[in-house]
Amino acid sequence: QVRLVESGGGQVQAGGSLRLSCAASGVNFSPYSMAWYRQAPGKEREWVATITTQGFTNYRDSVKGRFTISRDNAKSTVYLRMSNLKPEDSGIYYCNEVPSGRWVWGQGTQVTVSS
Repeated sequence: QVRLVESGGGQVQAGGSLRLSCAASGVNFSPYSMAWYRQAPGKEREWVATITTQGFTNYRDSVKGRFTISRDNAKSTVYLRMSNLKPEDSGIYYCNEVPSGRWVWGQGTQVTVSS
């Protein structure tokens, strides 16, 4: 069974930076495109960024130029480097395979940005 474990969240002030990690176990990671998602309190989960097997990336408009997604297939880990954070970036961040989200969601990692 595939297990996803997100880490690296925390509480930062606006303008700060964080680097999130998502480690996948129980699967050969490399053939899958991966994405980060986030969920703010009272809101639905939303897509943040995607990285394909070839390393192509895509971002939601609100994070373009501030977030960078990357992957290390040898470590079965996907990363999200977040800079110039804003309060509206706060939420629980998750990763999963795209496009189907076929794996059981992990617990996520909490990001809180204060103004």
